[in-house]
Amino acid sequence: MTEIIKLTTGSRFEEHGSYSRLVAVDNLIFVSNTAGRNPETKLIPEDLAEQTLQVLANIETALKAVGSCLEDVVRARVFVQFTQDIDTIMTAYGERMRGIRPTLTMTCPPLGSTQYKVEIDVTAYRGASKAEVKEMVITP
Repeated sequence: MTEIIKLTTGSRFEEHGSYSRLVAVDNLIFVSNTAGRNPETKLIPEDLAEQTLQVLANIETALKAVGSCLEDVVRARVFVQFTQDIDTIMTAYGERMRGIRPTLTMTCPPLGSTQYKVEIDVTAYRGASKAEVKEMVITP
């Protein structure tokens, strides 16, 4: 029988929008678009790198709650509010995700608030971090 876990953080946004922060269907895990609000202080860092790392920390906390980890991420989508911030956000993201190397989509749509400079959603597969990885390179 398929096991489905729906995780919430108690956020008013989750309640208002009737969505889960994370849904795990057996080992396949989907994490909703996540902002960089620190759950303890309720503040969003102004610094772009700090905000990006807080987003990833928030995602990591959700993944850990269901026995997964950031290293299990196989797909990420990064939403950047302002195009001039791409390089700074990509650098912070790249440093934290070094060695994980999921697929990546980065785009610049308007976000829910100008306070959010970056939001990220991911798909993970529980146990992917322990799998044997075959690296391949294609050339033209």
